[in-house]
Amino acid sequence: MAHGESKIAIFASIAANVGIAIMKFVASFFTGSSAMLSEGIHSLIDTTNGLLLLFGIKRSKVAPDKAHPFGHGMEIYFWSFIVSIFIFSLGGGVALYEGIKHLFAEHEPIDNSAKMMYWNYGVLIGAIFFEGASLWVAWKGFRKENPKGFVSAMSESKDAPAIAVIIENAAAVLGLLIALVGISLMYYFNNPVYDAISSILIGLLLSFVAIYMAKETKRLLIGEAAIDKEIQEIYDILASYKELEGFGNIKTMHLGPNDIMLGANVNFKDDLKVKDLEPIIADMKNKIVSKNPDIKHIFIESNNIK
Repeated sequence: MAHGESKIAIFASIAANVGIAIMKFVASFFTGSSAMLSEGIHSLIDTTNGLLLLFGIKRSKVAPDKAHPFGHGMEIYFWSFIVSIFIFSLGGGVALYEGIKHLFAEHEPIDNSAKMMYWNYGVLIGAIFFEGASLWVAWKGFRKENPKGFVSAMSESKDAPAIAVIIENAAAVLGLLIALVGISLMYYFNNPVYDAISSILIGLLLSFVAIYMAKETKRLLIGEAAIDKEIQEIYDILASYKELEGFGNIKTMHLGPNDIMLGANVNFKDDLKVKDLEPIIADMKNKIVSKNPDIKHIFIESNNIK
């Protein structure tokens, strides 16, 4: 997903989460639901995470300088990693704490009045609708750039903000469904334990999401190669040059979602002179960039220049 579309998805997510967080906190205040409080904290954290992702995108576009000659593209991965920490420590941690606290607390009689039920169900159903709409916006943009299967697209994508928004929104929808089931069981059995259990399940869900995001972001943060298809395209281009006796040691690394560094060793035929090499190398670079504009830094080394 291009940065522009990532930002649209993030803005949609922030707008949805701000409104939903307010509704959840108000509902939690009037109903005393721990699951609703956990969900309110979840939405508030998601809002903060959206702002951090926007900041990361902005920082990643800072021009190269003496200290960072290849630019600041990898900052987007750093801030995505920070987001995963926020989800784990604040989202998952607080939800688990609230759930465990209410599980062993002395419970007051449940207010089964229509007013309380309307608060809970109204907020949860409305939140599912808005979170679902936000997820659809993020998913639509992601699929536009990644038309292949979902699992392979998610594993191969280097767009950390897009992945973060999709995973966060999907977790939000699932968390809301868990809260809805928990509150329904609480009212049906007149037992607040189900509300506490749903809060614990939401905490476990957010912890799992955070660990998954941290794992996915880590591989990008420490430097990951381009996908096999892109590397094969480079091989095919170099193999088309009759001036080469061979080539190898092709190495790529993502410096950002749309910024790839490429290095390759080539072995020119012995009858070529230095003056013949410059236009050939320039043509190689042009063909590589034409095939994949994301390759912005190319280093071609010859081992047999005369």
